[in-house]
Amino acid sequence: MTSDTGLPQHLHGVLAELYRRPYPHVPNPPTCKKRASVALIIRVRPTYDHWPSSIQPIDTAHSVQERLDGFFSQPWVQHGEPEVLFIKRASRVGDRWTGHVALPGGKRDPEDADDQAAAIREASEEIGLDLTTEDCISVGNLPERVVTTSWGSEPLMVLCPFVFLITRSDSPTLRLQPTEVASTHWIPLRALLSPSQRTVEYVDMSQRFARQGGFLTRLAVRSLMGWMQFSAVRLLPSETQQCTTTAGFLPDDNKPKPSVAQRFKGWCLSNQAESTDTGRPLLLWGLTLGILADFLDMLPPHDAVKLWHYPTFTVPDLRLIVSVVTYHLRKRNARNVKAGARPSDTASDGETAAAPVTEGAGDHDHNEVGIGGLGVGRYYGASDQATDGQSYAVGIMLRGYYARLRTAIWVYLAWRVAIGSVAGISAWRLLRRLR
Repeated sequence: MTSDTGLPQHLHGVLAELYRRPYPHVPNPPTCKKRASVALIIRVRPTYDHWPSSIQPIDTAHSVQERLDGFFSQPWVQHGEPEVLFIKRASRVGDRWTGHVALPGGKRDPEDADDQAAAIREASEEIGLDLTTEDCISVGNLPERVVTTSWGSEPLMVLCPFVFLITRSDSPTLRLQPTEVASTHWIPLRALLSPSQRTVEYVDMSQRFARQGGFLTRLAVRSLMGWMQFSAVRLLPSETQQCTTTAGFLPDDNKPKPSVAQRFKGWCLSNQAESTDTGRPLLLWGLTLGILADFLDMLPPHDAVKLWHYPTFTVPDLRLIVSVVTYHLRKRNARNVKAGARPSDTASDGETAAAPVTEGAGDHDHNEVGIGGLGVGRYYGASDQATDGQSYAVGIMLRGYYARLRTAIWVYLAWRVAIGSVAGISAWRLLRRLR
């Protein structure tokens, strides 16, 4: 990869803007007390032709703005490759995000002074990275969002993303917690911005539609509805560190091989790879993509929304029904997006939609939720318009979409019942004639 000398300059402007204009605090919903924080950690990797001969010391007594200006004024930074640090979570029973690509972070503890302190502590515990040192700048935050359970029945927690900039030129030493992190990956910002790396993630929804029905019920749901399809980004790491002490990193020769029935059951019910499956591409989607989209849309070419696609299903007739039922809504919402200013803080993954809390109310149900228990963001307060008059594009694009999606599922089920009935009656009449 050749470095884009303009990207560090744009990154400088974005980080300065995040520092000058922090996003407001989102209070917990009445029935939810949990909060969690994640750390968006950025560094600039030197390139071969512009290797730093010496590192300009940055006086921590200066303001954050002065420290940012001093760092980005260095030639090796101006020609460097900005990168973001991701983790791949270790496999844990009962963890809904097991094996997923994520940002370092976790739940806030009672001893944490605030949400940012929780992000700093979790980064230290999970990957051994101290975000309070002189070579790290705490820049600001991104929009907070409420994570909900399946079908949005109740809020799980408020998720708070914070942004940190590592100013050293070498790779910081990481110490991975085996029970939490399977691997870490530095991903160039250019790869995250590249349209060629956009893809989809297929999610098994049968376990959410048929939690109590067992294997056969889930298999029936899978055969009817297939996979649910979400926008994703394929990650291209520039540097990867594996946690070799994570269980399963090396195959266990003494572990019995699964039977044919077990392999068939696993194939039928899930495509979620184990965290140690190094052959599966790294995909960024869901909550983490929502957080990154807030950030990426601030950088040129400002097309995070254009590259985003509505969630849908893989079964052809269900996909067609979803497209027909949501057609006018999608067109109307797209016109509303074009009518507003360019979005500066959107959650663009179809699962989360975050917006600052502001006073006021409108006709829209701001507590409208999505489908699937994968962290659908919920609005509290007026969500379409910030105090500076800018619109939140995906909040508008998703307005009413999940309600239409549920309607499409019911239409689809009625359609399948009708088709099955017609096929059954036709077969019965054919058998009578043969007799």
